Amino acid sequence: MPGAVLVVEDDRELRELVRRYLERAGHPVRTTGSGAEAVDLLSGGGVEVVVLDLGLPDIDGLNVLAAARDGRDVPVVVLTARSDVEDRIDGLRRGADDYVTKPFSPTELVLRIEAVLHRARGGAAGAAGAVTFGGGRMALDEVRHEARLDGRLLPLTPTEWGLLTALAATPGRVYSRYELINQVRGYEFPGYERTVDSHVKNLRRKLGPDAGRIVETVLGVGYRLGWSRDR
Repeated sequence: MPGAVLVVEDDRELRELVRRYLERAGHPVRTTGSGAEAVDLLSGGGVEVVVLDLGLPDIDGLNVLAAARDGRDVPVVVLTARSDVEDRIDGLRRGADDYVTKPFSPTELVLRIEAVLHRARGGAAGAAGAVTFGGGRMALDEVRHEARLDGRLLPLTPTEWGLLTALAATPGRVYSRYELINQVRGYEFPGYERTVDSHVKNLRRKLGPDAGRIVETVLGVGYRLGWSRDR
């Protein structure tokens, strides 16, 4: 059974508007106007994605974002009036999977949430079994939505998973930041180049010592997967 969409928004009318649109689209919804209550709801489990206003009255929304990411890897769509590019990049750098600024279209917001859920659930099912790279050191299993390196499960966010699988689709091919953001999110936005760089940095941190050889930077162009697919 799918988990709930947790809507964390202190504006009651806006919170109820988002709830109605999500429920019409068939999603179970929980709502709160409190950041502290949102953290408690996350701790209780059963939340599949969070729609998060950063300007909460009790605690900073970034603290809720951190709680969603820490040990849970619950996808987060940030919903906020902070339209400055620096604020947007800061939220994405801290692990948000998408960013919607107010005012917004409720229909577009639902589509964004569904896109994040689709990525988090592994997208369309691929061929059975994992595809390996680098002499079997890295394995990507799209059915299970799992990435392993030297047998270690990588705790990737949906965006990091999307970047890695996009690069792995054609090892050695250089992808521009524009191509990557459109493959992962389906659209581009102001500051997307720096956002891609931030997510690549987070992905490399999880990949460990071989990160620079797995995800290679091609100066002035973009990124490529440095390891070949195994035969």
